[in-house]
Amino acid sequence: MISLKALSKNPFKSLLIFSSITIAVMAIFLISSVSQGIIGMYSKMIKTDGDIIITQKGISDTFFSNVDIALMGEIDKLEHVSSSYAMIVGASPIGHIPIAGIYGTTANHFSHYKLSSGRYPRVGEVILGENLAKQFATKNINIGNKNFEISGIYSSDIGFEEGGVVMNVADAGTLFNRSASFILVSSNLPNEIDEIVKKISRMDSQIEAKTTQNFVKEYNQFKIIENSSIVISTLAFAMGLMGIASVMSMIVNSRKEEFGIMRALGKSRFFIIKNLFFETLVMSFSAYLFALFLSLGILALLPHIEMLQGYVNGTLSLSTAIYVLASTLFMALLGSLFPAWIASKTDPILLINQGCA
Repeated sequence: MISLKALSKNPFKSLLIFSSITIAVMAIFLISSVSQGIIGMYSKMIKTDGDIIITQKGISDTFFSNVDIALMGEIDKLEHVSSSYAMIVGASPIGHIPIAGIYGTTANHFSHYKLSSGRYPRVGEVILGENLAKQFATKNINIGNKNFEISGIYSSDIGFEEGGVVMNVADAGTLFNRSASFILVSSNLPNEIDEIVKKISRMDSQIEAKTTQNFVKEYNQFKIIENSSIVISTLAFAMGLMGIASVMSMIVNSRKEEFGIMRALGKSRFFIIKNLFFETLVMSFSAYLFALFLSLGILALLPHIEMLQGYVNGTLSLSTAIYVLASTLFMALLGSLFPAWIASKTDPILLINQGCA
């Protein structure tokens, strides 16, 4: 109760502290969540539909990989292989949209995309993700230098796919001049996956076969995104936390007269520090909760912003939330209690004189 009264006495200063903490917390939440969301979407797209991924050897990105689609015939004959499909991933201007994802796949993978209307594409046709479909009112679209008929609209839980185009692998091969970006293989016996990987690797010296789990762990683009987000979010959060500590320190120093009067009235150092501790705790935790709910609201809105076409998504992990809470409380308490402890040791008359100066 005393803490709330103290905060209400200085509404402007309290608002300044609250805003500083909120902005700092939101910075770390949004930067880390968006980067993890991008990694999570692509990882889910690969992990959901196969146990083994086959790419071109020595190629760091699936966008540049070229695997012979004819390998599927040999792969499907292997023992304990239940199915395989090929996919071409690329990006191209689509009508008036500057850039969008294009997914060319074999017919046995079309069922992955849940049709909202129409039918699955034949040669010369495409289906559009729901987010992308909102941008077009025509029955035909231009992709690169070719015209395609829109045969349907699909939905997907993966933002990348929601804002993209799906077509036959043959059409995508013509657009991007490749056979397949990668082949995904499913096994009906998990214990045999490593053995299947070895058998596939021996089929062609130009390919590289990995389990999808290992591929996601080792994928260079994920590492770049993750490392970049860690650096950026750490810098943003560090600057925010230093700002919190500085603001708290300045405000505590401006209350020296108040502390001097308390000491002159016989209040102990422990009483001063205890009250300040609860003031800081209430303010920091309230700002943290406000930033958390704001961030969750923004992250929930991101997939529905048409301009972003579903490509920007975010997931906030519990570990990140706990880490940010602990860091916020620590820096706020450090910035307020340390100068308060020093001030509480000073002679009350000096504190009152410094506060009046």
